[in-house]
Amino acid sequence: MTMDYYPALSPIRTGLACKCPRCGGGKLFSGFLNVRESCSQCGLDLRGHDAGDGPAIFIIFILGFIVVPMALWVEMTYMPPLWLHAVLWFPTIIGVTLALLRPLKGLMVALQYRHRSTSEQD
Repeated sequence: MTMDYYPALSPIRTGLACKCPRCGGGKLFSGFLNVRESCSQCGLDLRGHDAGDGPAIFIIFILGFIVVPMALWVEMTYMPPLWLHAVLWFPTIIGVTLALLRPLKGLMVALQYRHRSTSEQD
């Protein structure tokens, strides 16, 4: 049985691209947020990788840091009615959340692989 050599890939690059953390070629997800059982390219077992709530927490902090000051600035500058705030910020928050959730989950899985936090790797 031969062992294939896989160079160390950047977990940031592979994670944000939602690719396999070992080979960088196979897709990481089978659905929107479901991690595949194994990589289609290199066969890496991905079942032990679980990002948990980490990506959601990071998104809450990122959105809080960006949206709250913007909403306060809009309120102080234009004083729009509350319904306009809801129309403006609700789609922004949902859109940014959906755009960031998958890449951040991929990043967490890639970091788990890089730091060997699951029992069976390589």
